[in-house]
Amino acid sequence: MSLDKNGIAKRIAQELQDGYYVNLGIGIPTLVANYVPDGMDVVLQSENGLLGIGPFPEKGKADADLINAGKQTVTTIAGSSFFDSSLSFAMIRGGHIDLTVLGAFEVTDKGDISSWKIPGKMVKGMGGAMDLVAAAKNIIVATTHTDRNGNPKLKAACSLPLTGVNCVKKIVSDLAVIEITEKGFKLLERAPGVSVEEIVEKTGAPLVIDGEIPEMQI
Repeated sequence: MSLDKNGIAKRIAQELQDGYYVNLGIGIPTLVANYVPDGMDVVLQSENGLLGIGPFPEKGKADADLINAGKQTVTTIAGSSFFDSSLSFAMIRGGHIDLTVLGAFEVTDKGDISSWKIPGKMVKGMGGAMDLVAAAKNIIVATTHTDRNGNPKLKAACSLPLTGVNCVKKIVSDLAVIEITEKGFKLLERAPGVSVEEIVEKTGAPLVIDGEIPEMQI
């Protein structure tokens, strides 16, 4: 069976390391905050001006002034700080973010990503995505393997407007964990119960398959 959104987020949380500064994009990536391993010191940054994001507020205790970049209400933790956009993007553009987790409409086997616009649909803007993919030390995409019509999101070339090129390092989808290598997509893990054949069928570019592919440990 394929993973749900929480399963994707839980697997991505295994990529976190102690001391990381992490920016979580809108959608599935925000769920990663729920699965930070106990005892691990990870600082979450939001490009709208908050460093040190805490857990989502309990029902009835939300502060409408405390939001992340996706307009979700959040909480702060001891040591949290607030700042303006110029300082926020100085952090991002200065290479101080260790890991960025983004959603995507399309990702190529060269690490290109389209994540901010579908032509003909209203959008609020690209947000900080272009800065994040250009400056973050590591970029992981959280996505479903195919779109709602069953078309591959992992492709040889993006057909939608690009967010960045040659920047994505790894993809965690509902079907697989895939690394971007010099040879293209490399299959590292498969979701529990999902076959290699299904992943190959639903990927729009060749997959490097080296030996037996283990199941994810969720």
